[in-house]
Parts: sequence; C-alpha cells; structure tokens
Amino acid sequence: MGWTVRRVPVTGSTNADLLAAVESGDVGDRTVLVADHQIAGRGRLDRRWDAPAGTNLLVSLLFLDVPHPPAALTQRVGLAALDAARAVLPGADVTLKWPNDLLLDGRKLAGILAQRSASTGAIVVGLGLNVGWAPDGAARLGEGIGVEHVLRETLVAFDALGSDVAERYRLDLATLGSDVRVDLPDGSVLDGRATGVDDDGRLIVAANDGSIQHLDVGDVVHARHAD
Repeated sequence: MGWTVRRVPVTGSTNADLLAAVESGDVGDRTVLVADHQIAGRGRLDRRWDAPAGTNLLVSLLFLDVPHPPAALTQRVGLAALDAARAVLPGADVTLKWPNDLLLDGRKLAGILAQRSASTGAIVVGLGLNVGWAPDGAARLGEGIGVEHVLRETLVAFDALGSDVAERYRLDLATLGSDVRVDLPDGSVLDGRATGVDDDGRLIVAANDGSIQHLDVGDVVHARHAD
C-alpha cells in the first residue's frame, strides 16, 4: 500500500524513535512504527499516554512530504482513524474533537500528537487508539478487535481520503456548533461557541466577551451543542 511498517515489542516513544531516525536519514517517507507497548508515550500538552502491553494501537507515521498547511496531515490521520473505527464498529457514534481527538459516544477513544523535525521539516504523527483497554472515563473499541486490523483499516482509509480533507474534517468535527470551554496553555480559560476552523487548522471561537479568537492550541471541553 506504499507504507513501510515496522513493529517493535516495546519502546519509549514511537514518535521520538521516528524523529531520531529521520535525523539520521535511516527512514523514508510513509514509514510506520507500531509498538506493543510504550513506556514514555506522550499526548498533547505533554500528558502521559500509557496502556497495558498489546491492548491498544500505539503507532506513529512519518511524512517527509509535508503539505500546506501542515495541519492537513493531522486532520487526515484523524479522519483515517475515525473511518477505521467506524469500519470495525459499524453504526458507532464516532466523531472528532478539535484538534484531533476521537470520541466514541462522547468519550475519548483516541488522541493524536504531531511533531516536526527541526532540521528536516518532516512531520511525525502519533496515534494512540484504545482498542482493548481504556482508562476510566474513556472509550475503547472492545474485546475481540485486533490491533493489526485497526492499523490496516487506518492506513487504507488514509489513502482513500481525497486530496483536500479540510471540509470533511469540519463535517466530522463535533466541536463546531458547541458551546465550549477552552483551557489555554497560559492557565487562562476561554468560554464561548466554536464557530469554525480556519485554513491553518485553528479553532475559531466566538467568545462570551464578544471577541473572536483563533486558537492554535488548547484543551476543549464540549458544554452542549447549539440548536
């Protein structure tokens, strides 16, 4: 399928491994590294991402050919994971939460973290998707679903998406139209309504104070969907 897939039983972080490999020139475009277990996995805002060995999909995808805007890559991986989840759980209520979390019945199913090589410009997109195990309050696909099957469906779905995923991303983004609370990196909180996503992937929020904010980062909590 045009992917080079490598598997390791255990590592610190698949993202870190691929970033190191691209710096040394040891990997090519569309290299995929999947681990049965990560001991130093990280999500957005430097949160720890962990799961019992062999239970969940812990994978990173390397892209040397980076589109403009780069956010299109993470949107595409998010949509591919969403389509994979829908394929293995037909009829399931799977949606996206900005920027690239997957929700199943409103609970977190997966998280995505993109990191860029400072010297080469390559981007590594890491995906942690709960297949057989989930922490308290989160969702999982369920027992009897193979991690390899979910990975295969994700890669197939990635290539099946059109060249421009921005509109599809907006259609599947449950955040849009919702009243939201956004916890910002500086510790402040923004309350308002999510009204759109701009061409660079930033969330547009009509804040309760009357301002319009374009957010690069933030932790979003959905309050309710507007009528």
